[in-house]
Amino acid sequence: MPADSPSSLYAEVRRTRSAELSAPPASSPREQAESRILEAAECVFACHGYRGSTLKQIAEVAELPKANLLYYFGSKEKLYVHLLEQTLTRWNASLEDISPDDEPREVLEALVRVKLKLARQAPQASRLFAAEVISGAPFLRDYLSGDLRDWVQARCDVMKAWMAAGKLREAEPMWVIYLIWSTTQHYADFAAQIDQLGGAPQTDEDWEQLADFVASTLCDGLCPRQP
Repeated sequence: MPADSPSSLYAEVRRTRSAELSAPPASSPREQAESRILEAAECVFACHGYRGSTLKQIAEVAELPKANLLYYFGSKEKLYVHLLEQTLTRWNASLEDISPDDEPREVLEALVRVKLKLARQAPQASRLFAAEVISGAPFLRDYLSGDLRDWVQARCDVMKAWMAAGKLREAEPMWVIYLIWSTTQHYADFAAQIDQLGGAPQTDEDWEQLADFVASTLCDGLCPRQP
């Protein structure tokens, strides 16, 4: 079996996701089936791209009947979009309930740590999302310009409140979000480059030190020290 086959990637995904931060273990048979299908779809789409992938391939990797995929997700396109939206939901979970009363340093540090943890545990999901956006986001355009845009704007409003209160450096809030997204996703999307150039985090300690570095650099630059 080739090292980068969907089946071998699937085994790696299941191993690295065993302690995934934002996804509690599936309990019901439906949740278990959906989780298995999504993991298999991520691997097949990562290997072959959207157009080169089929529901039959995904069903074979998931070891489930093709009818199950159609029952739970309806079509290949709906499965693909669901997978991409799930990635965004996991990335942004730590910003879900933030308010002007929160301390920005704590919020931003938590976001950095979540994003780096997911870059390590679910790199294929990050690369799929990156490939979709680079291609012009043909399947996500409505979501990006609709629900996600509204969600992000609400977080920008919180950041503006922090700035008005002197708790966050004055800046365009979207720049802050883009800075965190690009820095943390780099370790998944450009892993091949990092592997060749050196400096790739390998151990738990390496990843913790990386998170400390990114979080402290970001927060020291954006969050004024309290007297």
